[in-house]
Formats: sequence, C-alpha cells, structure tokens
Amino acid sequence: MKESTPPPPRPTPPLPRQLQLALFFASVLWIVAANLVASSAAHGLTTWLVLPEWSNAVASVMSIFLMLLGFRVLQSISGSSTTMQELAGLPRRSTAREEWLTGAALGWGMVVVAILPMALAGTLHVHFVLDSHNISLVLVSLVTLLSAALAEEIAFRGYSFGRLIEVMGPGKASFTLAIGFGLIHVFNPGATLFSTLTTVTAGLLFALAWLRTRALWLGWGMHFAWNASLGILFGLPVSGLNTFSTVVMTRAVGSHWLTGGAYGPEAALFTVPTLLAGIAVLYAITGEYAWQYARAPIIAAGIPMDIPAPAAHTAMEAAATAAPPALVQILPSTPQGLTATPPPASGSDEHN
Repeated sequence: MKESTPPPPRPTPPLPRQLQLALFFASVLWIVAANLVASSAAHGLTTWLVLPEWSNAVASVMSIFLMLLGFRVLQSISGSSTTMQELAGLPRRSTAREEWLTGAALGWGMVVVAILPMALAGTLHVHFVLDSHNISLVLVSLVTLLSAALAEEIAFRGYSFGRLIEVMGPGKASFTLAIGFGLIHVFNPGATLFSTLTTVTAGLLFALAWLRTRALWLGWGMHFAWNASLGILFGLPVSGLNTFSTVVMTRAVGSHWLTGGAYGPEAALFTVPTLLAGIAVLYAITGEYAWQYARAPIIAAGIPMDIPAPAAHTAMEAAATAAPPALVQILPSTPQGLTATPPPASGSDEHN
C-alpha cells in the first residue's frame, strides 16, 4: 500500500500586536540589564586576571550570551521556538560568508569616501607606533570591535527589531530604533548634534541590511569594517573613542565640519552624504538576497486540502455521486449530403 504524504505544516498565526509590543518592551529592558551585568562582570574578571585591555571584548561576549538567553525565554513565553543561531540573527545558509564579506567591503569603502575630503585638504597627520606592545593590542582591538559590532547589531536589529516590525511595520520600526541607536551615542566623548544625526543615518543603513537579507551577516560585516577601518586602519576616533588607535595614530587638524573634532569623522559634514550613498549602493547590490530571503511567500490559490471544503461544494459532489449514470445510445452518423436510402436489390434491372 502506498504511503500517503503528510500535509505540510500550516503557518503559525501571528501574535496579537499587544503581545508583540509587550515582548518588545520586555526585550529592551532585558538588553539594558544584560549590558549592565556584562560590563560589571567583565570588569571584575579582567581585573582579577590582570588583563584590563580585554575588558570591552569580554563584556561584549557576555552581553551577547545574556541577550540571547533572555530572548530564548521570551520566545518560549510567546509559544515560538527557534535555534540559538537563528535567534542571534545569524541563520546557517550558503551565502552567510559572502554576505559578511560584502558588508565588510561596503563598510571599508564608505570610510574611505568619508575621510577623503580630510586627506585632500591635508588635515590628517599620521604617526606610527611599531613597538611590540602596541602591535599586540591590534588583536585585542580586532576582537573587541568584532564582538562589539555583533552585540550592537543583536541589540538594535535582532529580536527587538522583529517585534517592533510586527507592531508598526518595517519603516517606522527602522526609524524608531535608528533614533535610539543615535541617542545611546550622545554620551560618548565629543558627541555633537551632527554626530547624532550621523549615527541615526548609520542605524537606518544597518536596518536596511537586515530588511534586505533577514539576517545580521551583512550588517555585522559592515558595522565591524566601518569601526575597524576608522580606528585600526586609519587611526582615527571611533565615535569619540581613541582606544583602537594602537599602531596607526592619526591627528586631524582643521575645522570641525571637516574633521569632526574630537568625535572623529562620524561628526564631520561629509559623513552623512556618504552614508546616504551607502544606503543606495546597499539597496542596489542586495537584490538577489532580497529575492531569496526577504520576498513574501507565494501562496497557491484554490481550496486548501487540509480544511473542510465549502458546504455548497460538498453538496454538489454528493449529488453527482448519488445520481445513477444515464444510458446513452450512440447511433451511426450519416455524412452530410448523403441519404440513408438502402441500395437496390441485387439482380434487378433499372430499365424495363
């Protein structure tokens, strides 16, 4: 006997908006708590191990772990289930490495374009420090920026972002969390109104990366490459922080509108247009990813076979089955232009 194929699972109905909003606020509170706990624990651990330079990296890793732990609890409350990798926004797929590298290339390219006016104006004064200690700090900076970029992407474009999209749609959700992304950088050294505008624009760029790929691979690569190019490669401040300028140390001398002052290029005039151009480029180069991962699923038309058919349709089928088949007699047909007159009898003479 042929084994019947089970019907495909029906999609899970969406959660009510009120529940999605409650999950969003709960996740935001958890993110804040997770970062506070991670920062305190990392400071104590690295002080005890006499490795203070690793404090930020350890804090970022702890923060990622705690955030994912809380998101898993919220998922279970809402009745949903997923893997930790998918919960982190990093689903396993064949294009993951390609997406990350594409984002990294775009992040590096935008930094080059942003600081090009400073270089042409002769405002950048570069100094190299090639002692062994500073060279070893390059690895610390790379790990710190790599983990910190992922932690920020999970916090602002991860579980909370998905819940807010269900409440207000992708456009409003992107703007809302981009504003939040800009506001948390207000407390960085040298922050200005223009640096906040730049950070909000960057938040929109990273949000678009998620919307086009439904994952954080692209945004993570772009976020990391942006920070690493500024701090490690070009030796400039990253959001007001000079921590990552270890081997290459660059001092920008000139007007704040050109250099960004103490905050760095992210507060300069040309950075926002660069990010806006980056948004256009990102949209153009992610068409295949958007088709593969972000397009709405095609739902076949017709009557679903896993639910009862309409009553009228059932009655029509029952009536057709109950009626006895009619007997139809098929007679020989006569070609057009001829009659069915029988032929004359054999032996008869046509003329008497």
